[in-house]
Amino acid sequence: MQLTKQTDYAFRVLMALAATQNQPLLQIQKIVDQFQISKSHVTKIVQKLAHHGYIEAVRGQKGGIRLAKSLHQIQLREIVELMENNLEAVNCNEPMCLIRTHCQLKAHLQQATQQYLKYLESITLADIMSSTLIQEFGKIKH
Repeated sequence: MQLTKQTDYAFRVLMALAATQNQPLLQIQKIVDQFQISKSHVTKIVQKLAHHGYIEAVRGQKGGIRLAKSLHQIQLREIVELMENNLEAVNCNEPMCLIRTHCQLKAHLQQATQQYLKYLESITLADIMSSTLIQEFGKIKH
């Protein structure tokens, strides 16, 4: 299973915020510059994360974003499920698979996906932050 760019970028935003949480609000443009990704992509991701209570967005000239939850409260599973539109490993209906009524592949892949998500449930944003990563993000100027 490969996660979409949207999920990848959501994790990058959250890690940047985690690493700079003791500093003032982080501007979206700083994240865009640091990762060299589209501002419209980051803006959409920030809006979704803010809407679901993971980050707080402050508008205005001195505005920016910050974490709205502690690092220990943000499970990787939650973010994957929020950002991914579809976690099905295979689609047996498009195009219609002729052996779908007898095939066990999808059931096994669904079980594997559930085990994967269960594992991600045990990992938080705090778990993926290393001191080296924090130092790297510390280079972001507010």
